[in-house]
Amino acid sequence: MIYVVDFGSQTAHLIGRRLRELGVLVEYGYPEQSLESIKRSKPSGIILSGGPSGVYENGAPTIDKKIFGLGIPILGICYGCQIMAHLLGGKVESDAKEYGPETLGLKLSSGIFAVPKKHFSVYMSHGDTVMKLPPGFETVGSTKKVKFAAIQNLKKNFFGVQFHLEAYHTKYGTEILKNFATLICQEVLNPLRLEPEKIIKEIKSEVGDKKVIAAVSGGVDSTVAAYLIGKAVGKNLIPVYVESGLMRPETEIRVRSIFTKLVKANLVVIEAKGKFTKVLKGITDPEEKRKSIGRLYVEIFQQQAKKYRNASFLAQGTIYSDVIESKGSKHASHIKSHHNVGGLPKKLGFQLLEPLRSYYKDEVRELGRLAGLPDEVVNQQPFPGPGYAVRIRGEVTPERLNQVKMADKIVLEEIKSAGLLGKVFQCFAVMSGAYSTAVKGDGRVFAEVVAIRAYESEDIMTSRVAKIPYEVLQKISSRIVNEVPNISRVVYDITTKPPATMEWE
Repeated sequence: MIYVVDFGSQTAHLIGRRLRELGVLVEYGYPEQSLESIKRSKPSGIILSGGPSGVYENGAPTIDKKIFGLGIPILGICYGCQIMAHLLGGKVESDAKEYGPETLGLKLSSGIFAVPKKHFSVYMSHGDTVMKLPPGFETVGSTKKVKFAAIQNLKKNFFGVQFHLEAYHTKYGTEILKNFATLICQEVLNPLRLEPEKIIKEIKSEVGDKKVIAAVSGGVDSTVAAYLIGKAVGKNLIPVYVESGLMRPETEIRVRSIFTKLVKANLVVIEAKGKFTKVLKGITDPEEKRKSIGRLYVEIFQQQAKKYRNASFLAQGTIYSDVIESKGSKHASHIKSHHNVGGLPKKLGFQLLEPLRSYYKDEVRELGRLAGLPDEVVNQQPFPGPGYAVRIRGEVTPERLNQVKMADKIVLEEIKSAGLLGKVFQCFAVMSGAYSTAVKGDGRVFAEVVAIRAYESEDIMTSRVAKIPYEVLQKISSRIVNEVPNISRVVYDITTKPPATMEWE
């Protein structure tokens, strides 16, 4: 077993996932409790995760230095590398910030760094970096800005990387983890597989004969969650779709099809466009939008539950990326309150049922396939729970809602027409809240700018820009400025994650 010390990184949980996929058992712990936990569990290796803090900050999480004297191999990632260097006599400074893809050059290609190429792309997300190595360490790899991007002390079996090797878009990251687990920690790999039957059994045990109100949106996560719950509780599943007016126009049709043909359940559709328009009026702050939407959804589900005796569970398609961005671990930074996590009121009145909470998007899709859902359901593009409300920067007005729906429809039509829909993870339009001058019909127009975002990803934890051909982008731009009223120009967002999030709000 390998012990992961969680310093609050957005991708700390992803380290464990990569190890479990390899077939290594994982145990997590917070830094404050790690020494005693490690002594008790006696792991074969320790991984120190990244985190949002700086090692010199007041209250920054740290570990007991005695951990380095236990004779257990240690791998530090990002903040984990920095805290290791700091505690062992090195120096850390806010000198070379890197966010997104960088090229790592290896001086050595052996041990845990035995990978096919000496130069490859890695994903960075750090403000601080190691500027002086502790005694006994040597440099293994560097980037353009960071000299000590990969370090090691072979005598102690201590290793450190400034990049996130657990990120999908880090080339050879899994190979380095595998090398650490097998060559250094002497782990024997026994790859695990996803088991929807196990999840169904757990749901059945937890719910018993009670009824479950399932919030469904037609998206992958809520559909897979409801499908698994339906297999566990049968007629006690009550799927509820709330027509908020914030979803794509065809969503209700898709939901009705799913929950009449694929999931045999009595679907409840609630018309609530007016309620959402009212609750969002005057709100411009993204956090307040998400929380207002979350509260209203729960109020609607609570009202619905009163109609059903013994309805004590509220099921959601919450996945791990929702959790971690909503400060899902002790030392994590709060990125945004997902309406189904941080946007929920304190007094819920339900017991939450979230069977996918520990899984990532690609795992959820695979669970859906294994359970029997067709590809057209599990492969559809994600769409945010708060809908277009978080694709409109600033206040959600009827005019701007209509504009973003029209622009979004054009984006999807042209991407699909170009045969690119299956090659991008997500593509959409955003009302940017920025205004610029345009010339239309020889007259001056000062109108809003629409941003287009399209990216490639696997698990939503990292992404890179989708390389849409210029002629396709030009067609999208021309259609939007001509067909969508009061739009001045179109821009294309090419920012990776990190540092960007998938959505703008």
